[in-house]
Amino acid sequence: MSPELLTQKATATNDPLPAELDSGNSKLVYLYLSIVEEATVDDLQAALDIQQLTLFPTLRTLEGEDLIERTGETVTIAA
Repeated sequence: MSPELLTQKATATNDPLPAELDSGNSKLVYLYLSIVEEATVDDLQAALDIQQLTLFPTLRTLEGEDLIERTGETVTIAA
């Protein structure tokens, strides 16, 4: 899914991004998960074209801020 399509879908839902999101990668991952609801790390890497060396710290940060949940291979927005 292209960043442009993500932006269009996010704009259509009018859901604001959490204020804690300060990096572009964090915003992109969060926005993608808010649209697809759940994804694997491989899904995120492929869809967002983010290398694992960048993706894993981003996921750890989002998880540490209680914005996402990781269950096995699956990543979702925290409830």
